[in-house]
Amino acid sequence: MGMDGSNFIVAFKAVVPIFVLIGIGLWIRRQKMLTDEELKNVNRVVFQIFFFTMMFYNVYTTNIGDIFRPRLVLFALAALGVVYAAAFAAVCWWEASPRRRGAMIQAIYRSNFVLLGIPIVGNLFGDDQLAVPIMMIAVIVPIYNVLGVVTLELFRGGSYSLPHLLRGVLQNPMIRGALLGLFCLLLHIPLPAPVLKPLAHVAAATTPLALIILGASFRFGTTVDHRPQLLACIAARLLVVPGAVLTAAALFGFRGIEFATLLSVFATPCAVAGFAMAQQMDSDADLAGNAVVFTTALSSFTLFGWIFLSKTVGLF
Repeated sequence: MGMDGSNFIVAFKAVVPIFVLIGIGLWIRRQKMLTDEELKNVNRVVFQIFFFTMMFYNVYTTNIGDIFRPRLVLFALAALGVVYAAAFAAVCWWEASPRRRGAMIQAIYRSNFVLLGIPIVGNLFGDDQLAVPIMMIAVIVPIYNVLGVVTLELFRGGSYSLPHLLRGVLQNPMIRGALLGLFCLLLHIPLPAPVLKPLAHVAAATTPLALIILGASFRFGTTVDHRPQLLACIAARLLVVPGAVLTAAALFGFRGIEFATLLSVFATPCAVAGFAMAQQMDSDADLAGNAVVFTTALSSFTLFGWIFLSKTVGLF
């Protein structure tokens, strides 16, 4: 088998469990076990309760020294800024329709790293090593949301205010869970084992359940109207962005869990939240939805490739 064989197995073990869970969701959809309305309600429960609990538990039970990685955070923020600016410039130059511009920019910069990136790091390093990527959620997700609102409002000719944006960020259950966990951790508020244990069970169930619901929510739309735009979004999200950012990360000396965290942020497919926001804010929801479906399906190959390549050149 040799070294390449073991790298292949590492990449295989990192990616396959995720797509097995999405496959279970697709089967649930195919068997019509959940109606669209029920799916929406389950989705709300996962987002409001499960993600809140996962963030709280993972922050509360971690070593504060493990969380604090200022160099990693600064690099991720700088990379996100460059990706957003490049996507904004390229899309405005190439695409004339304002409705499509917002959807395309969001598809390029906004990844589904909470749903797909976190389990990848867990599969590579073990679930007890998730403090670093979980910390990144608290940093990146609010910025994703703010940029999403600003971008979509801009291209529908709307306006936005700072208090409105901040309120939207603080309404995100993941951010609330992280802040509450940090509050309890810093003030050394003890939680008894009978309380902490069920929270651990809910935290452990969050990612599998969310991936199954993601699979059950998939709906293939027609691509006739926007095929070139969709292909551009797929290529940018799965190949161009991770290629550029991960090369820079390697040159800056990031290795191990830090490099894997950056891979989980920048190499994962389009965020499901991007589709929901496009729907709510008069953007091209069909294009946004297809970007999520197609990048998620194709990422089973591209994520495998990025992990295999990173492992082969010794980045983790």
